[in-house]
Amino acid sequence: MGGRVSGVGGLARAGRRSAVAGGRLTGLVLMCSISFVACGVVAPTAEAATLTVGPAEPAHGTARTALDGLPVKGRAPKTGYSRDQFGPAWSDIDRDGCDQRNQVMARDMTDETFKPGTRNCVVLTGRLDDPYTNTVIQFVRGEGTSDDVQIDHVVALSDAWQKGAQQLDEATRKQLANDPLNLLAVDGPTNIRKSDSDAATWLPPNKAYRCRYVARQVAVKTRYRLWVTSAERDAIAKVLSQCPGEPVPEPEPVAPRDRGPGR
Repeated sequence: MGGRVSGVGGLARAGRRSAVAGGRLTGLVLMCSISFVACGVVAPTAEAATLTVGPAEPAHGTARTALDGLPVKGRAPKTGYSRDQFGPAWSDIDRDGCDQRNQVMARDMTDETFKPGTRNCVVLTGRLDDPYTNTVIQFVRGEGTSDDVQIDHVVALSDAWQKGAQQLDEATRKQLANDPLNLLAVDGPTNIRKSDSDAATWLPPNKAYRCRYVARQVAVKTRYRLWVTSAERDAIAKVLSQCPGEPVPEPEPVAPRDRGPGR
């Protein structure tokens, strides 16, 4: 009888020791949950959450195939977005002495003239066959007329920010903002109406250009590891169903034509 009581007491003491040990383990788990450092683990910092990556390999083949390779996710919050997150506006990323805005204008216009002394950089006049409206714009640089032609980010920077660009390092975001693949000279008022819309909410009024437009968006999003929303993917797929063989545009350098030292 006494032996049985002693056995029960031993079990009770053992139970109390287990409870104490369990409590200590629970406390340690809680402490680890609150502070990674307390358990010998360094907590991730804001910098660690940002990927330091350059552009991916460019897409090849058809835009429809490339679209299938894009991740589909919801739109992230716009928190923290500003144009400054993508570097100074219109940088000279190829360091040839001419900013990307003027280089794209020279690429997309014909019959252009240049400001003397700028080595064929600053465009003064030119003819733009606008892809968004299928109209001709006679561009003249000056007060009240310069905005007749604007440079559109085909994938708007705000849209990019909410679909993966937050995770790009500063240098890659700057390249995205100045990449000729993502830039087009277009009708100014139409570009303002587009704002930061994606393909789910805005497409060029010129229906004949829509296939090339969404193909360029797919190329940019592939190159910079951005994603699409389900509505955006469906809108792009609908456009590409009318042109299943539409290729993704290849990245290309942009440089003003005939940049002589005396000009």
